[in-house]
Amino acid sequence: MDLLSVFIWFSGVAFVYFGLNCFYSEFIKSEFERYNLPNFRKLTGFLQLFGAFGLVIGLYFNTLILFLASSGLFLLMFGGFIVRLKIKDSFIQSLPSFGFAMLNLFIAIKTFSTYF
Repeated sequence: MDLLSVFIWFSGVAFVYFGLNCFYSEFIKSEFERYNLPNFRKLTGFLQLFGAFGLVIGLYFNTLILFLASSGLFLLMFGGFIVRLKIKDSFIQSLPSFGFAMLNLFIAIKTFSTYF
C-alpha cells in the first residue's frame, strides 16, 4: 500500500467517525451552538460521511470520485477552519480542521496530477 492510499484510508476512517459524531455527540452539538451554526450540524455530518465513502470508493473504483470527495472535504474543512478563526479560537484549537483540510488538498492534488 502506497502513502497516498494510507492517507486516503486515514482520512476516510476519520470522517466516518466525525460524520457519525455530528448526529450523536453532545459535545459536537454544543460546538455547533458555539459556532452559532446549529442548523448546519446534520448537513456537515452527511457531507463528512459522503466524503469519507467517496474517498474509499474512489480509491478502488473511480479516480474522479476520489478527486471530488477529497476536494469537497478540503472545502468543508477549510470552511471549518475559517469559522474557528472567525469565532476567535486559537490556531491550536483550529489546527485539526486546518490539518484535515491540508491532508485532503494533498490527496486532491496528488490524484489530479497522477490520473488526469
